[in-house]
Amino acid sequence: MTDTLSKTGTARAEQFTSTLDALVVGAGVAGLYQLHQLRKQGLKVRAYDAASDVGGTWYWNRYPGARFDSEAYIYQYLFDEDLYKNWSWSQRFPDQPEIERWLHYVTDALDLRDDISFGTRIEGADYDEDRARWTVRTDTGELIDTQFLVTCCGMLSAPMEDVFPGRESFRGQLVHTSRYPEEGLDLAGRRVGVVGIGATGIQVIQTIAPEVGHLTVFARTPQYVVPMKNPKYDEADVAAYKDRFEELRRTLPHTFTGFEYDFEHEWAAETAERRREILEETYSNGSLKVWLASFAEMFFDEQVSEEISEFVRDKMRARLEDPALIKALVPTDYGFGTHRVPLESGYLEVYLRDNVDLVSVRDNPVAEIVPEGLRLADGSVYELDVLILATGFDAGTGALTRMDITGRGGRTIRGDWGTEIRTTMGLMKHGYPNLFTTAVPLAPSAALCNMTTCLQQQTEWINDCIQHMRDHGKTLIEPTEEGEDSWVRHHDETAGPNLISRTSSWYLGSNVPGKPRRVLSYTGGVGAYRKKCDEEASSEYPAFHMN
Repeated sequence: MTDTLSKTGTARAEQFTSTLDALVVGAGVAGLYQLHQLRKQGLKVRAYDAASDVGGTWYWNRYPGARFDSEAYIYQYLFDEDLYKNWSWSQRFPDQPEIERWLHYVTDALDLRDDISFGTRIEGADYDEDRARWTVRTDTGELIDTQFLVTCCGMLSAPMEDVFPGRESFRGQLVHTSRYPEEGLDLAGRRVGVVGIGATGIQVIQTIAPEVGHLTVFARTPQYVVPMKNPKYDEADVAAYKDRFEELRRTLPHTFTGFEYDFEHEWAAETAERRREILEETYSNGSLKVWLASFAEMFFDEQVSEEISEFVRDKMRARLEDPALIKALVPTDYGFGTHRVPLESGYLEVYLRDNVDLVSVRDNPVAEIVPEGLRLADGSVYELDVLILATGFDAGTGALTRMDITGRGGRTIRGDWGTEIRTTMGLMKHGYPNLFTTAVPLAPSAALCNMTTCLQQQTEWINDCIQHMRDHGKTLIEPTEEGEDSWVRHHDETAGPNLISRTSSWYLGSNVPGKPRRVLSYTGGVGAYRKKCDEEASSEYPAFHMN
């Protein structure tokens, strides 16, 4: 039956294990809210997640040091004041266990648990053109009939685990950061290797260095880093941010990146002395403010980019001092902010420890995993007891291309995105009727956004669209080819002048061999994107066909 379904998308009614109005894939930040909204408008809806509980990225990423780098009081749902105020954060940037507890609180406060199937992976979905419905298959043998399919799988949920040959030969313990065991690993006194120094690798490295016997860091691409300031909150601090609820609800959706701060300064309008003052002030804030609220010109003007980059380099050099470490860890061939900017706590100082070695693999890459550890291209072998892969994700597209999703005429998401990455506003894809998407390419929630701000906006748009269809007696919606072409053109015109489009990073899919290149995130700003989505809806969805 499965073979037939994958080709035709048809099944007899008696073969279905359940029939739904809407099926939500994922029980993280987006999936929980989408489930709540669709259920509230009276649909028969169910969410499915491969995890054993809610949390999405905050369920899977249990590695040492995992925490917010958005301030906790803005990484929250803003649709319900009581939901917001009845939870109190302990610090500015909480760690993973506290974040997971918060999502449990949300789930229970909204009474969502009974409508979620845990431990169930969606293997595939096939659009039945005759019935205008989706047939969804799970790894537990369920066959589900649904009108709407809504994917809330997350931007960074498809880990790049098999990046080196020989994985199965390793005699020690090997984990990818996004599959770190809940019970943790005993690292005390052991020889530990970490591959990767992106945001995740940095959090792991700075956290485990004092615990391990010896740490070897295998570093390819150096990263600009900004020191995190993470004060604990007392009752007065909590009361102060809760008093800002209305202000945050009013302003966050309309800033450039969905954070509380925004670009306020123009480079050309300030003196050199004042520019330096602004950089110092935003840098010393201990957040992403220097990246997202100093000077927007850093993304477009190469001279401005170089001056701001040199400012951050100087900060890093002063902490490292050692010329060899500076060469390996301080970026010089791309501009500050064109990669994801990690926040850190004592990360650079880790490399000054006697039990830490830095191995640059930029010109001498990892060749394979061997039984005793890692072998580099020059033949050198590093013996390890534990190997931690902080090797990133197939961002934006990977969660859906790893499913078998078949649309009209036998076309597949895997095939379409394997040729060219295209969506309509990051909300739907031409050729896939009644399939709604969140956190996929060509929307700001594929990067460059405080994720809860963007995911709330996208799920609300989807909910309102489905409500509009029901109010007008419509059962099917699909982007037109012309509508999708128009959005892709707009996206590319917006991204083209941005230095991000000229920098190799996961923002372009550069970390995934064979992945078509396109800036994954909409770079026109969160507020501008919201306005365009609202205009689309208020104009009766001209980029979409409904019947």
